[in-house]
Amino acid sequence: MCSKEAKQVYQKRAEYYSRLLNKLAKNINYISTLRLIVAIATVASTIKALYFSLAAFLLGTAIFIYLVIIHKKLKNKHKYISNLKEINTYSIMRLEGRWIEFEDRGLEFKDEEHSYSYDLDIFGQGSLFQWINTAKTHMGRLRLANILKYPADNKEIINKRQQSISELSKKLWWRQRLQAEAKMIDHEDIDIAELLNWAKNKNGIFNKPFIIIVVRLLPVVTILTLVLSYRASIIPKYIPFFLLFTQALMIFLSSYKISKEFAIVYKYHSTIKAYRRILKHFEKTKFNTEYINELKARLINNEGITAIEQLKKLEVVLHRADNRKNMIFFPVNVLTLWDYQCMIDLEKWRRQSGLLIEKWFEVIGELEALSSLAIIGYDYPNWSIPIISEEDSIINSKSIGHPLLTNKQIYNDVILQKPCRVLLITGSNMSGKSTFLRTIGINLILAYSGASVCATSMTCSIFSIHTCMRTSDNLEKGISSFYGELLRIKNILNATKKDKQVFFLLDEIFKGTNSYDRHIGAKMLIKQLYNNGASGLVSTHDLELGSMEVENESKVKNFHFSEYYKNNKIYFDYKLKPGISTTRNALYLIKIIGIEIDDINKIQ
Repeated sequence: MCSKEAKQVYQKRAEYYSRLLNKLAKNINYISTLRLIVAIATVASTIKALYFSLAAFLLGTAIFIYLVIIHKKLKNKHKYISNLKEINTYSIMRLEGRWIEFEDRGLEFKDEEHSYSYDLDIFGQGSLFQWINTAKTHMGRLRLANILKYPADNKEIINKRQQSISELSKKLWWRQRLQAEAKMIDHEDIDIAELLNWAKNKNGIFNKPFIIIVVRLLPVVTILTLVLSYRASIIPKYIPFFLLFTQALMIFLSSYKISKEFAIVYKYHSTIKAYRRILKHFEKTKFNTEYINELKARLINNEGITAIEQLKKLEVVLHRADNRKNMIFFPVNVLTLWDYQCMIDLEKWRRQSGLLIEKWFEVIGELEALSSLAIIGYDYPNWSIPIISEEDSIINSKSIGHPLLTNKQIYNDVILQKPCRVLLITGSNMSGKSTFLRTIGINLILAYSGASVCATSMTCSIFSIHTCMRTSDNLEKGISSFYGELLRIKNILNATKKDKQVFFLLDEIFKGTNSYDRHIGAKMLIKQLYNNGASGLVSTHDLELGSMEVENESKVKNFHFSEYYKNNKIYFDYKLKPGISTTRNALYLIKIIGIEIDDINKIQ
């Protein structure tokens, strides 16, 4: 399958769901009309036939309630199918390069001080996150962000992810259903931290054995005394009345606290249902990869009870507790201490399963993150799964391109291995130097995440990635762009003193100072970096740095990008070539904005 075939699959699915939505809309309108007719007929027949009014009212009400239930189910199905249609529409947009219109850009994860994510466009408008993210839950978005921000530094972990993502990429229907179920949750009104804090709290008074015994036995005693006092007159009538008064007082005094406790869980009732459906979707599907089956195992507690069963128990408690909202149920509440019974069951559930709920949500988050990364392999099957090498400081890529330049990639071969430590990239303005640095950086992030990379083949070591590409004045902190650049370089140097292999991407370093200082500073920095065992790419306009290839025993290699002119117009091929750049275009660009240049030969 190629991306063209993937697009055809998405289009067929979107058209199918569109037809299904039209049918559902007709059914919903039909049920709505029928419901209105039943309501009018019920009222009319009740008024007209007084003798049969009760029977007519009860029958009409029963039919009306049944139609309300059917209507609600159809509306939910309509929303679910609408989600599936939207998912396929967005998949088409992703292939067409219109993913930059997606709303979720991961802005809350953007961090200018991170070692590479700001420079490599991992988050924000036009970012890697915006391109691939399909996670809808809080845990899913957070997990994907963490995978992209904090790459795995263990080959075994990366290989496990690769296997899992490869399997998920083949399960299009499963991934889309996972996404559709997650979209059923109303994410705007929920605070997962609040729910998790509630689940972890074990300080409830209804956990105490004495309270449990009293609450379980007192209603039984009260009912027995009522029966015995009225049927057998063995017990004085004031005793059951006293017990009932005591129970009513208990309900009254605890009503606020119990209502507050249940309010938190009620708030997330639909969310819990949605999570249970997602877990059910996961549990009933067979997977072959080790890591995904490890995730499945996390959903079973020590007694062998699955997360679905445990969440179902919670839903049963909530359904029972829901009766307390009805004032007609109040006498039953008093007689049975219903509030207390429900609280005991709720506390019991929290005691047995509360600490596990975060783990279940994390499993869902992991599945969402892996499914997001699996999109790449499905949409672009000609991209490759990288080989993670245990060899020191190696990158070997054939036809590598920038993943985010949808359908506009220019491919280059890159080899960086000992004795070479640094690729020095020269070239004129707009020739593609910065884009090439990001090409390498983003593909490395994808490689460590377990996803396919935009290359026909790629072998790489595991590096700690650091960049210095975008710097600007920070007025709030009183830091100039030049000093900000120095601070980032300091962080890179500090990183080289640790055990990890450092891979750096430096774009036009020391550009905020004079050419002499910039040249000396850049030269000394590059030497210090490779002497500390670091590897990386440096882009520069300073052609004199090219002498380092000869001076430093091939630890530095020169490559360049160039432009050409045709009919007094400038063109770029964005192809990486060996050696130092021999072209320049600054004067040409200066001229086209209106600054007069006398000697045109100086331009070309």
